[in-house]
Amino acid sequence: MSNPMSIFDVAGRAMSAQLVRMNTTASNLANAGGVATTQDDAYRSMKPVFRTQYDAASGMATVDVQKVVAAGADPVKRHDPGNPLANADGDVFENAVDETRELVDMMEAARTYQNNVEVMQTAKSLIVDTLKLGR
Repeated sequence: MSNPMSIFDVAGRAMSAQLVRMNTTASNLANAGGVATTQDDAYRSMKPVFRTQYDAASGMATVDVQKVVAAGADPVKRHDPGNPLANADGDVFENAVDETRELVDMMEAARTYQNNVEVMQTAKSLIVDTLKLGR
């Protein structure tokens, strides 16, 4: 028999999921503006796929990262014969990263992470206050 999940388990898993989201977004931003010789070699934005699990014993749902996948638009071909990465036709493929979208995702992930930190702090405070009542 497993223990029912606590609010700390739920918030902790949500924080872990948002940390993966922030890391993939940081990687995407680090690769923005790069080019490659072929479309297959060009970087594509990575996004985590979240999975929600429901715990019947506690009535709580948790979020985990199921996998990380390439998402978004295809790399754009640009004619740049002077580029050392240009192919035989003089073309390069720009990494498929939408910087504006990535920055919005980063802010959203950071806010969600912070909200879960506040949930944990509130739960801790309530537990401490409850223990003080017993004195």
